[in-house]
Amino acid sequence: MNEFPISYIEPVYRPPSEAKSLILPVTNGCSWNKCTFCEMYTQPQKKFRARKDEDIQQDIALARQAFGSVTRVFLADGDAMVLPTRRLLEILASLRAAFPELQRVSSYCLPRNLNKKSVEELAALRDAGLQILYVGMESGDDEVLRRVNKGESYESTRSALDKIHRAGITSSVMVLNGLGGEVLSRQHAINTARLCNETQPHYLSTLVVSFPLGEARFREGFGDDFSPLSQQGLFEEIRYFLAHLELDNTIFRSDHASNYLVLKGVLGRDRERMLEQVDFAIHNPGAAPLRPEWMRGL
Repeated sequence: MNEFPISYIEPVYRPPSEAKSLILPVTNGCSWNKCTFCEMYTQPQKKFRARKDEDIQQDIALARQAFGSVTRVFLADGDAMVLPTRRLLEILASLRAAFPELQRVSSYCLPRNLNKKSVEELAALRDAGLQILYVGMESGDDEVLRRVNKGESYESTRSALDKIHRAGITSSVMVLNGLGGEVLSRQHAINTARLCNETQPHYLSTLVVSFPLGEARFREGFGDDFSPLSQQGLFEEIRYFLAHLELDNTIFRSDHASNYLVLKGVLGRDRERMLEQVDFAIHNPGAAPLRPEWMRGL
């Protein structure tokens, strides 16, 4: 077969760790799609809809013909967990039948949608093959979340992560460095660390908030007092965040292309080492190994 078996509605996004996964769209776009910092699904062709069962089943069958063996599948687009549990179980069963070698299935998810499902439903999805859920925490500060129109709160995210863990599913949490700008930087860092401490995610990553299409949409919601953090300000915020983390065994990554400073380790084992790296970057801006501006992006 010369053509890829799945026809995607571009653009398509996935977590960096899903680079080797088959991307199977089960929805188009994001069911919320109102976050002012996110431009991933704002194009007209990405208007949210759930895909038809027959289209999903056809994609699975064609992928089986084309690839034979698939070990990882990522359910796209931004919010597959909005689908009813019954439909998700049917999709997982079809994937397992088509790909006996399948090792894991993963998905982005919104806390609001997880909070509509019971722990028992999530456990059933886990038993059917769903192993990893990527949660965009972004911030643990309710004022920041309100200003960026996230539609979530400290409590809604805490509750969703609690359900994920009780169901035995792995959680991968994403936080946005700089989301509160200068005025809310300190409380953004403290309350995000507090939420992480309370929920103990399995994986935790930080990205730097960026505006490839301009800041107008973001500023309209945030307010007139938004001032983006400088590189130095970003380092000071990530230091404050790390210093307030009390994690037992969380794999931490700050290596997304948007980050100037690459940090990797296990928290809390490697916290002091990473704090030293941040301190070096703060106090030795010309000597620290930073990602050049031309290499940063989404």
